[in-house]
Order: sequence, then structure tokens, then C-alpha cells
Amino acid sequence: MKRILVIGGSRYFGKSLVTRLRDAGNTVTVLNRGSSTPPPGVGRLLADRDDEAGLRTALGGRDFDVVVDQVCYTPLQAAVARRVFAGRTGRYVMTSTMEVYDPATLPAGSAPHTVPVAEESLDPTGPPLPPGESPGGASLAAAHGQAHGRAHAHAYAEGKRRAEAVFLREPPFPYVSVRSAHVLGGGRAEFTGRLAHYVERIGAGTPVDVHEAPYGTSFIHHLEMAEFLRWTAGQAFTGPVNAASHGAPDVLDLCATVAQQLGRRARHRVVEAGAEASPFSFDRAYAMDNGRAAALGFTFGRVADWLPGAVAETARATA
Repeated sequence: MKRILVIGGSRYFGKSLVTRLRDAGNTVTVLNRGSSTPPPGVGRLLADRDDEAGLRTALGGRDFDVVVDQVCYTPLQAAVARRVFAGRTGRYVMTSTMEVYDPATLPAGSAPHTVPVAEESLDPTGPPLPPGESPGGASLAAAHGQAHGRAHAHAYAEGKRRAEAVFLREPPFPYVSVRSAHVLGGGRAEFTGRLAHYVERIGAGTPVDVHEAPYGTSFIHHLEMAEFLRWTAGQAFTGPVNAASHGAPDVLDLCATVAQQLGRRARHRVVEAGAEASPFSFDRAYAMDNGRAAALGFTFGRVADWLPGAVAETARATA
């Protein structure tokens, strides 16, 4: 039994993580700003993680065997956590993202990925990419369309990369960054609405906007992601690790699965080069290698096995 603190854990796979840790016999505490009440049998601390003094006050003299950080998005948040939890935990697990590998937001001059991309291909401590530039130096608007959307993607990816870098530089505790694939499933709980986008458009006979030659990408079911984090909390390895189900379907494969579940025909509309397409349509190589996690002992499922059920769940939620 371990004493585990989950920072965040109030929605989607974070909620499933908390209950799985509890049900495994651990003593679990959730720390957040009070946005939701934790499940029975789980402790609660109220604090704003950005307020270092307030965070220290909320923690008091507590320490933990493991901290699972679900909501670290910036290097400033990572720096606060690094200072506050030094000497308080024997293991720190940060939920990161596959967005750190996004070629469209990596620093200019970055070496091209071998796809699927493995953990060691990225050095998050490298120089940041100035907002508004693509790897080739062109503006995001010119290179990919929709400047606001690309700027947001850059900020998110760069924030996660810089947060990882803070922890990786002389970490004061054993540290893991879990780079999650695109998480799907859960019906209404899947708050991004990306799978619902396909269900609604294909169900209505509306064309899905795709690139002329879309690349595959990586996905993971929300319950598999929760289980992976639970498993990681109990392991001893450190460093970055990719979390992705087997298989890297492209947007056309995704449309075909949705269409089959709905009993409809998928219609596509090819966008011009540089224009914005539907979510999960990528004009660049963008999939992860899950070999490290598998070698460490985690058994992933296959996207092809769980995606139809996730689509059906979303269809019921949007009916």
C-alpha cells in the first residue's frame, strides 16, 4: 500500500485513475482548487498549485510515496512543484502529452523523427521555438493555416516540453513523464469533443475535412490511460515513457470506423495545403512508439479493438 497524491484528478481519465489507485489499496489524496468532490475513501486538499505558499500550507507536514501530477502545463508550475515536493515524495509522475513531439511546434533545425517516434528522439531541454514560427521558419498561419489554432498548439506543446525540462534537470526525486497519445472514449466525459466531431458530421452526411495524404497518429482509450498511470505509479523506472495503444490509424481509417458504427457513408472534403482540417487529420508524421512501456511490462490494447465501442458510446451521448 502506498500513500499517493494526485494533483488534479477531477475529470475524465483522472477520475478513473483516482478510483483505481484507491481500489488497489492505496491511501489516496486529491489536491485541487475544489472544483469537484473526490470519491468516497479518498482524501482531499484544497490549494492553487500556482500559489507556492498556499500549496505548502495545504500540504503541511505531509509526504507521499508517489505524486501523480495531472495538471502541470507550464515550466513555472513545474518549478513550484519541484521546490515544494523536494523531500516530500519518493516518486513523481507527470502526465505529459504526445504534443511534445509535434513537428509543427518543434524548434527550427530539429532532427526529423523516425516514425513511430521513440522517447529518446526528443530533448525537451533544447532551445524553445519562438511563438509564430514553424520548423522551417515560416509563420504558423502560412504553414498550417488558422494562426490562432496553431499558436495555441505551439503554446501547449512548448509548455509541456519546458515543464518536462524543469523536472529533468537534476531532479530532486525519481521522475517520470508519461507522454499520452490522443485520449478517446467515455462519451460526454471526453470533453474535447473531437470524436463527437466525426460522429456528428458523418451521422449528418456532412463532409469531413481531411488532408490530401493524411498521416497516422496514436490513440489510447481513457480507461487504458488511467490504468497505465496507476501501473506507472507502482513501478521504479524513470524518464519519459510513451503511452499509446497499438496501431496508428489515419483520419480516413477513423472515418471508416465511425461510418461502420453509424451505418452511414463517410464523405470527405480535401482541404488545400496549409488549410485547417478536422481533428486527427495530420499533414505530417505524428505517431508514437510504445516499445519502452511494453518492454517494461505494460500490455497495451489495440485501437482497432476499442475504437468501435468508443464511437458507439459517443453516438449515444450525442443522440
